[in-house]
Amino acid sequence: MKRFTPFEHWQTTCLQSGAFAHLNTLFALDQYKDWPTLDELNRHTIINANNQPLQFIDNAEFEQDGRYYESFIYETGKVPTRQHNWHDLFGAFMWHLFPKTKALLNRLHIDEMAAQQGTQRSKMRNALTLFDECAVILAVTDTSWIEAFREHQWHEVFVTRREQWQSEIRVYTFGHANYEMLTQPFIGLTGKALFVPVSPDIFCKDLVSQYNYLDERLYEMIAIDRVLADNSAMSPLPLLGVPHWYEDNNNADFYVNTDYFRPKRRKNNK
Repeated sequence: MKRFTPFEHWQTTCLQSGAFAHLNTLFALDQYKDWPTLDELNRHTIINANNQPLQFIDNAEFEQDGRYYESFIYETGKVPTRQHNWHDLFGAFMWHLFPKTKALLNRLHIDEMAAQQGTQRSKMRNALTLFDECAVILAVTDTSWIEAFREHQWHEVFVTRREQWQSEIRVYTFGHANYEMLTQPFIGLTGKALFVPVSPDIFCKDLVSQYNYLDERLYEMIAIDRVLADNSAMSPLPLLGVPHWYEDNNNADFYVNTDYFRPKRRKNNK
């Protein structure tokens, strides 16, 4: 009987979920017999917003440094990376997929800290952190999807319009904490959706080109349109409802659980 390494065990279980399809395609995760090394993560050149070449380093160097996490990355270009750790591995992958946006988030943290008065974090810093950890990009060719999601019309978007997924809407995970939690999915797992209207021809391009395009658009939306000035642009997304991300959602009855697929909370007008 073949004995699997811990990483190979994950390859044959959680990493086969549709939620990891993009990572399996772009990073060929099935090639690894064990966790990717720092050298493997550093194969491609990435530049941060301070014009520093990015380097994934052992977390111990950061722990001995004493600087704040975002300051350390911005000033040195070094990203602390714990070995055999899903959170940090997926974080490294996101730097590769969204280099401009990740660098922008890092710089905006620095700018916000410089402008900060007192110890309370700004609304923008809270939004930047939530986006970095939990964002899911929903690229849509028809903006009616946006209103349906914001109104929590879960049956419409996940059941009635299920066949339109891929042709009118596609999902791209940005938040590395989402990926980490999807290795052990549970009812209640929810991300934060940010909607990006796109032309249908974007979906005709190869996956690398799609991510490059989204990286540019996210940079513009955050830097120019200021969509992360606070949390209001992001909408709850029950991650296990995404078609092909969770086996049980092949049955429409999966979506009747209102503790998970919650109706829109209406404000009391009294």
